[in-house]
Amino acid sequence: MIIATAGHIDHGKTALVQALTGVDTDRLPEEKKRGMSIDLGFAYQPITNGKTLGFVDVPGHERFIRNMLAGVTGIDYAMLIIAADDGPMPQTVEHLAILDLLGVSEGIVALTKIDRVEPERLAEAKDEIENILADTCLEGADILPVSAITGDGVEDVRDHLEAMSELLGERVLIGNFRLAIDRCFTVPGAGLVVTGGVFSGKVTVGDQLILSPQGTSVRVRGIHAQNQESETGVVGQRCAANITGGDLNKTDVHRGDWLLAEKVHDPVPRFDARLRVLPSEGRPLKHWTPVHVHLGAAEVPGRVAVLEEKFIAPGESGLVQIVLDRRIGALRNDGFVIRDQSAQRTIAGGRIIDPFGPARGRAKSDRIAFLAAMSKTDANEVLAQLLAQSPLGVDLAHFSVAWNLTPDDQAELWEIVEMVKVGADENPIGLSPGHFAALGSTTIDVMQGWHGNNPDRPGPGVDALRRILPNRLPLAVFEGVLRSLVSEKKIMHLGANYCLPGFEPKLASKDAAMWKRVMPALENGYTKPPVVHALAEELSLDHRTLEKFLVRSAKLGLVCQVAKNRFLLPEAVLELGDIVEALGANENTFGVVEFRDRSNIGRNLAIEVLEFFDKSGFTWRTGDVRKVLKPVSEVFGELAE
Repeated sequence: MIIATAGHIDHGKTALVQALTGVDTDRLPEEKKRGMSIDLGFAYQPITNGKTLGFVDVPGHERFIRNMLAGVTGIDYAMLIIAADDGPMPQTVEHLAILDLLGVSEGIVALTKIDRVEPERLAEAKDEIENILADTCLEGADILPVSAITGDGVEDVRDHLEAMSELLGERVLIGNFRLAIDRCFTVPGAGLVVTGGVFSGKVTVGDQLILSPQGTSVRVRGIHAQNQESETGVVGQRCAANITGGDLNKTDVHRGDWLLAEKVHDPVPRFDARLRVLPSEGRPLKHWTPVHVHLGAAEVPGRVAVLEEKFIAPGESGLVQIVLDRRIGALRNDGFVIRDQSAQRTIAGGRIIDPFGPARGRAKSDRIAFLAAMSKTDANEVLAQLLAQSPLGVDLAHFSVAWNLTPDDQAELWEIVEMVKVGADENPIGLSPGHFAALGSTTIDVMQGWHGNNPDRPGPGVDALRRILPNRLPLAVFEGVLRSLVSEKKIMHLGANYCLPGFEPKLASKDAAMWKRVMPALENGYTKPPVVHALAEELSLDHRTLEKFLVRSAKLGLVCQVAKNRFLLPEAVLELGDIVEALGANENTFGVVEFRDRSNIGRNLAIEVLEFFDKSGFTWRTGDVRKVLKPVSEVFGELAE
């Protein structure tokens, strides 16, 4: 269990931790000189059940609130320290507000310095404390009198913390590994070490992780969990990880960085959240207010975009988008706190709903509905609802990262929730079966309208078809719908264009007569047709007239123009494509010579055909070799029909 102290300066936080653990957490020379905590301090105490309590001692001075905020994120338990002689002070109230905003619902109040007061004052202090705890996350918390000087009450505090460690148990081991870095230092003979609280998941010695937001790949050489050497570190522990990678050094790592699994390395410039403004604020939080954002151990300047209204009143909550000055690591349900532009006053806090908020349209009704769905707690239910209300699909990669799904979690979710997945495996889009079918029907309707208006023209090409659809579909969605329609033979290829089954563009009478002369010659040449000039001589035609006719014919899908002066029948293109597909099977590469020899069409024509295949997206050239990108039927369809 990780316990964080909180409270006003000089109320005995460090002294109590030392009394409980024997460790003086003031490690800096300046802290010793000034007699107050400046930065985070850490101590550990083994307990009777074999576990270890981890203490994060935070500074109480108002000037070091940023350091306090870095220490109280990701904790299990809070120990609010209040001196009996002073009672609640300004930083007591602010620290309590921060705990409340972060949702730290488990904790106690240690009423310190009881050796300095009479019983009457002790009773008054308890009343004052109960008043400030009212309507906060610590309302009803135990108040334990204690003196770090005399030792009175220390055992009571220790027994309470041990009992709470048993009661709270271990955190559920879910999600990918995430550690919020709050310290970085070097150890002679070992190298770079980072420390912090583990927010989720598990790490094992030897794991490859990412230092984020830098994106540096590192390997874990050693782990200390709760101040003990270990092979693993898990959520709910403070860990020190000895890492190595490339030319990594201490200056490359900063407080606020993350050490995490590659799957959740996706730093964001903004996020959508529900924000609660403190009741103590004197005025509403207005749209585009500049603030300092504290998330994990990071502090980043930014602005608050209020989504539903023009402001959020004190004591109220509302949907916002936090626009950051730089990218940070953030996932759904991460708690955060914001302070004013001068970083002098805590004003609000909340939980992230979606770390991938859009730069445009953030306040549109469909976006608000999206956030309402994402606010629910069950991932299965949320994904099903998002699919139902998103006609253009749901970004499954973003969903998986936002919810911190492991590969196994993701696979299980994809199996449970009924949907159609399109796009690349690394960036899939999910659509409900109903929305996917509707997009297919809309595409067919558009094609019917096209054919009705253009009976003498081929169907639209890929780009043209995407443009004329009522909604500008994401490319992955459009390609998925089109691929499905083609596979079901509801749409057919017509050269580089698409048409409905049975559609044939009508040749003008003059062109029809020309086609009767030209087609036999192209059939005779088949995979080795002559160039336009030679074909014109063979047919006793003007080569310019013939060229214009062939260009028109290519637009109708009757021929394919593979080069400026070379045209092939669709059947011949498909046959040559089959040869290329065979050469490129099993991700093999091949060159011009292999294709020339297999097709027996000559070197110049082989080059022309392969360059045509490159432009069509069928093949990809790298240097002197090529590889097949897609099946020939997917690129050219059933051209032979």
